[in-house]
Amino acid sequence: MSDGALSQEEIDSLLAGLDGGPAPGGAGPAAAPQAAARSGSSVPPQVAQAFKAILDSAIGTQSQNLSMITGLPVTLGSPVVEGANRDGLLRDLPEEVLAIGVTFEGSLPGDHAFILAKDAALRIASLANKDDSLAELDEMATSAVQECVSTLTGTEITLISEKTGNRNIQAGVAEGAFGPKAMARLPSGDFIRATYQMQIGEEAPQRLVEVFALSFVRDVLASMGGGLPASQASMGGGMGGQAFGAAQMGGMQGFGGMAGAQMGGMGGMGFPGGMMGGPSFGGMNPPNVQPVQFANLQMQQASPESGNIGLIMDVYMEMTVELGRTRKLIKEILGMGEGTIIALDKLAGEAVDILVNHKLIAKGEVVVIDENFGVRVTEIVSPMERMADMG
Repeated sequence: MSDGALSQEEIDSLLAGLDGGPAPGGAGPAAAPQAAARSGSSVPPQVAQAFKAILDSAIGTQSQNLSMITGLPVTLGSPVVEGANRDGLLRDLPEEVLAIGVTFEGSLPGDHAFILAKDAALRIASLANKDDSLAELDEMATSAVQECVSTLTGTEITLISEKTGNRNIQAGVAEGAFGPKAMARLPSGDFIRATYQMQIGEEAPQRLVEVFALSFVRDVLASMGGGLPASQASMGGGMGGQAFGAAQMGGMQGFGGMAGAQMGGMGGMGFPGGMMGGPSFGGMNPPNVQPVQFANLQMQQASPESGNIGLIMDVYMEMTVELGRTRKLIKEILGMGEGTIIALDKLAGEAVDILVNHKLIAKGEVVVIDENFGVRVTEIVSPMERMADMG
């Protein structure tokens, strides 16, 4: 199971355990009393261990991601993965935390978040912004950590897509806030908790906690089973608790305030009784169906655009980093030889240009990753600047 692959028997056992019934061979949820007592969760340890194998396979890449963001060597240890619930997790967190939610969207949706203590979050923000004077998790510092979390989540989506063969998994916008741990938004009911030991340079290790909705974990494991159905019922997919500085919302609300009422766009697809009217569905009376179809189109105007964008997500584009430019006469170019020094139009230490298909989209600074050059994005060029550059 080192590559995260599960056999059919393992998948059957995991799904049986989640439904509360006995697994093949007589083993059921009662097989893990110690883990359940420690975490306050009834999630079978087999489920946590199966998902741990997936997260373990991304440890190397995630360590490199953190190293590029912070500019220092970062070692991310193999996570401790276990079932948990809100009360059990809150007992194990410091009084104040930075909770950043990034929901999984698409065909495998689910709530998901990273939770860091203040010191760990400030350290990442300081290194990412190259500002050792940061003392509070203000908007700029929180934004830096959100970018870090988005990168880590993107790596996980790529990995899960490869293992499940499902290319329709996306990440929502990272949204976070710093405050008392009791105000952190967490999945309701039982969920999966992964606790990493993160060491930056020679500093003391810091804890990085990641939580996944149990419904998402279940669907991922089912998808890896080769044709097994997705979850039969919602198991902790909604978000409980309360957002920082916001009123308490229902259990089906995800990060960023997306209320469960958005599911109303699916109304009419099941054609409930009384909606069709007149002849049966097999009858020749299409005008009776038009009002229902019209309502669905109004509720889902943005979906075609999203689907069209998805069609080009796998298209490669040329990305280049430009150190600087200059203009030379032909006779000067012909007179070049070994040792010729060419002066560019950029000052020493000035940001380099990042171009996609020869169009300026961002600016950054040159970094060294092991023995290779890289570039850290420091600024995204605004649309107005892009238009001016094209002119």
